Amino acid sequence: MPLPAWVPIRDELRDDEPYGAPQLDVPVQLNTNENPYAPSELVAKDIGESVQRAALTLNRYPDREATELRTSLAAYLGHGLTPDRVWAANGSNEIMQQVLQAFGGPGRTAVSFAPTYSMYPEYARNTHTRWVAGRRRDDFGLDVDAALELIATEQPDVVILTSPNNPTGTALDPAHTRAIVEAAPGIVVVDEAYAEFRRDGTPSALELLDEFPRLLVTRTMSKAFALAGGRLGYVAADAAIIDALRIVRLPYHLSAVSQAAATAALRHEDELLAQVDALRVTRDETATWLREQGFEVAESDANFVLFGRFDDRHAVWQGLLDHGVLIREVGPLEWLRVSIGTPDEMTAFRDALLEVTR
Repeated sequence: MPLPAWVPIRDELRDDEPYGAPQLDVPVQLNTNENPYAPSELVAKDIGESVQRAALTLNRYPDREATELRTSLAAYLGHGLTPDRVWAANGSNEIMQQVLQAFGGPGRTAVSFAPTYSMYPEYARNTHTRWVAGRRRDDFGLDVDAALELIATEQPDVVILTSPNNPTGTALDPAHTRAIVEAAPGIVVVDEAYAEFRRDGTPSALELLDEFPRLLVTRTMSKAFALAGGRLGYVAADAAIIDALRIVRLPYHLSAVSQAAATAALRHEDELLAQVDALRVTRDETATWLREQGFEVAESDANFVLFGRFDDRHAVWQGLLDHGVLIREVGPLEWLRVSIGTPDEMTAFRDALLEVTR
């Protein structure tokens, strides 16, 4: 709904709408890449008790450096990382906003490669950073030669890569990541929100951190750790880069409750990540089934599958919704994205898709 004319919003924002996937009360919700497996009673009990202890101190500000949480995150990531090389915030969205606040801004340029996460240009808009979008290949892989040419032309202050990419699920070739980090004049961010779902043998950019001090790798606990409601994202980088992000963070930006819940969840890493293996299997089964039905399917290392092509994707999306199945109308115009759910949810999706498209 358009804003009334009397609202004195910035001119470039007046016709924009808030970001967000549809939130509809339907039986099968496969549109926001959530983990369909809720934390167990054991995990929930530990989180609840941790939050209760934090509640007894809510008259005081939280630890603004989130020291205990950053220590736990560094231990989880491994690769010799120390707490001073990890930073946490309210979802990886806030991390990315801080990155653009610190390294973007008026007179600066950020580059990424579409189709990719639709929030990136909004981070740029919100920080008055000039946004330039290169293009991916037809198979959604990165055209490294074109990417390097764009970087040479634009000389961006920030390059944003995504592996696995959203909404396509495509993982980066590590040689391409290296080439871009070597060529970029500013910082390079590799967004690994879905990294835990990648197939065996697909490396992480964390392996390059010691070699490239201007490289940042962002992650989230929303997906693999089933903590979407907890809103906890984080980034690993050189300690000096982390200090730069601390300059732009709001005072006490991460609540004591958020810190307690995330730290407790990390104590149950093995149990929570065990569900990731099941989701990877279901993802690959879903991709195979979709191909057997004659659909094109993007190679996915994430917990979702992009498939097509449709003459009228909205009609297919609406038809699925009419059958009680919500997926995402996102990315290239002829494609749809389905998050990976439980076996029962995926059965409902398959049955509905056949009804709608046959």
